[in-house]
Order: sequence, then structure tokens, then C-alpha cells
Amino acid sequence: MPDGNEPKPLPAGRNLLFLREEELRLAQDLLFFGYRDFTAGADAILAELGEMGRAHHRVLHFVGRRPGITVGELLAILGITKQSLGRVLSPLVARGYITQTPGRTDRRQRLLHLTEKGAALERRLFERQRETVMRAYREAGPAAVEGFRKVMRGLMGPEARAQFDRLAGAERERP
Repeated sequence: MPDGNEPKPLPAGRNLLFLREEELRLAQDLLFFGYRDFTAGADAILAELGEMGRAHHRVLHFVGRRPGITVGELLAILGITKQSLGRVLSPLVARGYITQTPGRTDRRQRLLHLTEKGAALERRLFERQRETVMRAYREAGPAAVEGFRKVMRGLMGPEARAQFDRLAGAERERP
């Protein structure tokens, strides 16, 4: 026997409201504003150092996540040309943030590692952004966090998804 506290059924089509153009435009707005504010703290740190920007941050991030990553793997993750990577990587090496060593089996490979200085900068950048993500995750709750992950994964193309899966798998395998 119903007690009157059951949820009322949603009107037909209600669950498709998020697919309307205005909802999709709002999602795009959220992505733009969220990205702007997510990167603002790291951008400020990089601006203090001069001549460093988001491209440098991305390189530091992925080299930090995958110590010993090859230049080829980094190119695939970033989706940029070798020339573009060179413009970003060269100053990071020259300023002592990253080292390059030849591959163990293939000496033509260049393996990238953060130096102590590079690890300290990457950590500082991460900690600034970690606070933003932690606050948002706490406010949203676990179900929303899982939904966010599904949406972000859905925004990725097959190649990006494969790169992400490799990174996530490597993270799980770390001691």
C-alpha cells in the first residue's frame, strides 16, 4: 500500500532535457569557465617563473606521471608535432627541470625524467590544482564524481581514451 512518499514518475522525455541545445551550450560554458579557473593557479605560478606556460605544465605533468617516458610516447599523448615539443622541451631541459637519457635497448630513444627541481615545480603546480579538484569533488559527492569521469571519458576520442587507459594502467602498476 503506497504511503504517499514515493517519487512521482517523471514526464515522458524529461530524461532527454540534457540533450537540448541550450543544455549543451551550458555544458560548453561550464567546460570553458571550469578550465579557466582550474588552470589559473598553475598559470600564476608559471608566470612567476617567466617564459613558461600551459604547454610546459603539460610536459611536466606527463613526464612526472610517467618517469622514463619516451619522446615518442609524449608526442602521442600531447598530440603535437616534434617541432612543437622541441620548443617546449628544450627550455625545460636547459633550465634543469627535465633530463633526457638514451633508451636502454634503443639508444635512439630519449627517455625523459624530472630532475629534483622539476619534481618540486610539478608538485607545486599539482598541489595548487589539487585543492580546486578536491573542493569540487567534496561539494559534488561520489555519485557526481563518477558521473563527471564518465562524461569526461565520453568527451575523449578513441586515441585519447587509449592514452588515458595506458596512463591509468601504469599508475595502478606502480609500487
